[in-house]
Amino acid sequence: MQQQVNDVARVYAESLFQLCEKDGGVTRAQEIGGELASFAEVIRSDKKFAEFLRTPTVDRASREETLKRILSGRVSDLLLRFILIVNRKDRGADLMGIDSAFDAMLQERLGKVEVDVWTAGPMSQDALRAIQARISAAIGKDAILRSYTEPAMIGGIKMRIGDRLIDGSVATKLRALRTSLVETGGADVRGRFQQFMNQ
Repeated sequence: MQQQVNDVARVYAESLFQLCEKDGGVTRAQEIGGELASFAEVIRSDKKFAEFLRTPTVDRASREETLKRILSGRVSDLLLRFILIVNRKDRGADLMGIDSAFDAMLQERLGKVEVDVWTAGPMSQDALRAIQARISAAIGKDAILRSYTEPAMIGGIKMRIGDRLIDGSVATKLRALRTSLVETGGADVRGRFQQFMNQ
């Protein structure tokens, strides 16, 4: 699932993307993007490591030494230097957001856009392909779909395209209907009753 991205994460991602472009263009950005995605997955799957990256109880120098020991020889020098800068600025908690922002920039550059799709139950591959084709046609870019289930939705569909959330779930429509009935329903019912009585 796509990580919510704050402005700080976006600025760091832009800086990394610019470094990649200077160091080998889009091909280099794809390589670094793969490395960064793998690192972000480790953070996502290991809560202790995620806490280690963001906690103020570990000083920067100790964290830097640990990061060097873990990452040296496993990621490119460019990404290692970048992660160390992020650490020196106490922005370890933003690394997953940086990964999401970087990936979105890379996909945009490649003429693609990632779309998260939620439905109440699993969708067939045919249904997913049909949604992908409709989104691609609507936005004029290749849509890369990631599908999730969310039973609380009851039905309908919810999509996140970049930073934009499109919520067409039944649960949301029912909430909107309830709000509408509470705010205007009483007057509407009284008006209809009066209209009926006047006939």
